[in-house]
Amino acid sequence: MILPVAKLGTLALRTICKPIAARLKKDAGLHPKFRQCIINIAQANHRFTTNMQRRIYGRATDVEIRPLDEEKAVQAAADLLGELFVFTVAGAAVIFEVQRSSRSEARKEELRNQELQLALKQRDEDLAREVELLKHKLEELEQLTKGQGLSSLFSFKLAHGHATENGKASTQLLQTKSNTK
Repeated sequence: MILPVAKLGTLALRTICKPIAARLKKDAGLHPKFRQCIINIAQANHRFTTNMQRRIYGRATDVEIRPLDEEKAVQAAADLLGELFVFTVAGAAVIFEVQRSSRSEARKEELRNQELQLALKQRDEDLAREVELLKHKLEELEQLTKGQGLSSLFSFKLAHGHATENGKASTQLLQTKSNTK
């Protein structure tokens, strides 16, 4: 719901900024102090662009550049001001859109991380239950072997690689007893 409204808002802002820029151009030369300020800006811009053009074309840059007449300077500055206003509004709209998009992506990433954490937690719980089940089965097996006697226990431990030195000695003892019989 917010996405279409935000996009329509930025489109409306861009559309509205063009007439505002035209109005700024029109009113730029009417106020004396502002007029002088924009004339100075226009003259500086004219000198800069002329020097850049001369450098690009390989001409001398140390020559004196004739200043623009006052009306051309006002018109050039008004155009520059209008374009700057439109560019600023468009740039702000792009920045707003990028930030909104990055926040949306961050939310999606956070949801993916939460789902992954939940899956890992579930897996850990399943493994813990399986370990407990195996421990219980091992206890039952040990109880069964205790009931069958000492020789069953030693053979069970040897079959599963749990023999100790005492277990080996007991096994050897049992083997010598059976050999003597």
